[in-house]
Amino acid sequence: MAGFASTIAKNILGKLGYLVHEELRLVLDIKSKLTDLQGTMTTINAVLLDAEEKQSSNHALSIWLRLLKDIFYDCEDVLDGVECEVLRKQVVRTHGCSSKEVCDYFSCCSALAFRFQLGHKIKNIRERLDNIVADKNKFNLVERIEDRHVVYVRKDMSHSFVRPSEVIGWENDKKKIIQLLLHPDASRNVNVIPIVGIGGMGKTTIAKLAYDYKLVAKHFELRIWVCVYEDFDVIRLIREILAESGVRIDEKLSTLNELQTKLREKLKKKRFLLVLDDIWNEDLKKWIELRDLLLDGSKGSGILVTTRGNKVASIMGTVSTYYLKGLSEKDCMSL
Repeated sequence: MAGFASTIAKNILGKLGYLVHEELRLVLDIKSKLTDLQGTMTTINAVLLDAEEKQSSNHALSIWLRLLKDIFYDCEDVLDGVECEVLRKQVVRTHGCSSKEVCDYFSCCSALAFRFQLGHKIKNIRERLDNIVADKNKFNLVERIEDRHVVYVRKDMSHSFVRPSEVIGWENDKKKIIQLLLHPDASRNVNVIPIVGIGGMGKTTIAKLAYDYKLVAKHFELRIWVCVYEDFDVIRLIREILAESGVRIDEKLSTLNELQTKLREKLKKKRFLLVLDDIWNEDLKKWIELRDLLLDGSKGSGILVTTRGNKVASIMGTVSTYYLKGLSEKDCMSL
């Protein structure tokens, strides 16, 4: 099973992949630096499983891993800064600024200072990681492939409940998602609606608001909420969908064939709403394997997907991707 350093490394690589491929058009000055950092992280990640298994019998290796985790923490802080800058630019680009002076400040002084400071921090982290990469050779570490049964544990697990009175903004976005759910493409039994936005933008909150809306609850015979995360394991997801549907599953019922029969029976001729929250999977074959088991519902059934990636949305969506733009200036000030 993956250790703590491996888990952090996987999260960093996920953020790097997202930023490099999806959002770096907004901060092009640092794209090459992040791409180099991504390459170094990939090299280190390949030997982490071996290092974590051997550290108990090698004190020097244990120290090496501890130093590496310190760098990982710094790296996460820097990438959080990049995501915040991407979000700020999206808000300014979408809603503008409250005054010309503020816009001039953001577009000149602040942006230049940000890129300079961030570029320096990324360079520093890259140099520290390069030293770590050089040191790894003396430990005779080998590349390992992580066990496919590892379950990724994320600190931000979600559920379907939200208190609307505690939510600022998103009213227009909520209405648009509800319209897509209540007035789907009539040519399909099941419509898949992807919501795309950067981390922390509010994708899950929008999904919750739509999921709990009274007309939505009345419209769908069955509503199911499942957190997906990085581990898009079809058997696990089927089990969770069945459990959320109120189906008791015998622990001995473990084969895909047995589970798919139960799932198709449960959904057959029912108008259902399934929320798949926080999807990272870009493997079309995996999605098709699950999707084909979800097509027996009645016309008007819907699958609401939240993801950070355009590629994920293009693979799964049957309607145009809904891009979450960010709060209005008024709501930002209220917040």
